[in-house]
Order: sequence, then structure tokens, then C-alpha cells
Amino acid sequence: MRYRHLFFDLDHTLWDFEANSRQTLDELYHSLNLAERGIHDFELFHKNYLVHNDKLWDRYRNGYIKVDELRWKRMWLTLLDFKIADEPLAREMGIRFLDLLPTRKILFPYTFEILDYLSANNYELHLITNGFEKTQHSKLKYSGLDKYFRHVITSEGSNSLKPHKEIFDYAFQKTGATPGQSIMIGDSMDVDILGAMNAGIDQVHVNHLSNKLELINDQKPTYTVYSLKELEAIF
Repeated sequence: MRYRHLFFDLDHTLWDFEANSRQTLDELYHSLNLAERGIHDFELFHKNYLVHNDKLWDRYRNGYIKVDELRWKRMWLTLLDFKIADEPLAREMGIRFLDLLPTRKILFPYTFEILDYLSANNYELHLITNGFEKTQHSKLKYSGLDKYFRHVITSEGSNSLKPHKEIFDYAFQKTGATPGQSIMIGDSMDVDILGAMNAGIDQVHVNHLSNKLELINDQKPTYTVYSLKELEAIF
């Protein structure tokens, strides 16, 4: 067995963050009567939220803002797009969003099947995620994924973030894995794949959204798959 320790990303790789996030925002939109506040188009509301969320996550990853600011400002900036300058509402939405989101259960196709297959073949499965400790453990519990992973390494728990090498060093220390027997499986070229390259381990790019090969710094990932089922051909 070439690899023994398989490090998975969670959001956008196994747990369908987009679908779960959309479902949660839709619930907030209706329960808080945002249409009555002047937001008549949920699709536009959702689209604007995604833009602000991506920008703020980028700022958080680069150390420009703290997590609390990320959590409420993505709501605040989206509301401002619709001329709603209501900070208490934005903060309430931030709290309720984070309460509801981790209870969602939408996974990418073949998630349980591939984890069963890998477990049956005696691979040690772990997670390395840029999420928050409580939130990520809730997602795992509610979606039924928690039983598969021996160690869950979060950015909050490790005090580092992918693609920085330190979160991988922390993962090796925690799991007893060595780089030579480890591989990272994730969707993001800039976060998961670059992070694994920085840590000196092989990578599988899970490219759910496209069928074209992507490069990072002119380098190809060790492997690229376009569905989770294709992992069976590697392992």
C-alpha cells in the first residue's frame, strides 16, 4: 500500500457546502421575512451573499480580519446591497446561519460509498479543514460522516490554515503519519493542493465543477478526479 494516511478536505469535497449554504439562506430569507424588508429576489440575494462571503474568506485566510467579523459582515454587506443598514439584523443572521448550517446533510454523490470502500481497505482516514472546531464536528455528526475519520484537524484547533505548511505539520504530529505515506484529497487548488505541495505530500484534486485539468504554479496535481467514485482507481 503506497499511501496509508488519507487526509480529506470536508467542505466542497465531501460535504456540499454550496447546496447546504443555499438551503440555510433560503430558510433565513423566509423566516426573517426579508421580502417584506425589500429583498424581493432570493436568487439575487444569494448571489450577492456568495460574492461577499468569498471576499471575506479570502481576507480571513490572509490574516486581515478575525473570524467574528467574517461571520456577521458577510450578512451586513449583502443587506447593504439592498439598502438595508441594519446591523442587529446582520448579526442575528450571522448567528442563526451558523446554528442551522452544520445541521444540513447534503453530500456529494458517492461520499458514503467511497468512505466505506476506503475503510474496508484499511486506509486511515483523517480530515484537514479550514473550518471551526464546533461547526465542523456538527457537520460530521448530522451528516453521518463522523464515524469514518480518526482525526479531525481544523484551522481553529491547529492555529493555522491551509495552504500553510504548519497545519499539515500539526496533522502529521497528531496522526503519527509521515509525508511519504500521506496524501491530501480536496477540491481547492489554492488551498488543498497548494497546501499539500507546501507540505511535501501527494495530492488528489477533486474537481466536481469542471472536466478540465487545472494547474497550480504550472504544476499538475499528483492525481485529478472528477467524481468521488474515481478515487477507487487510485486507492
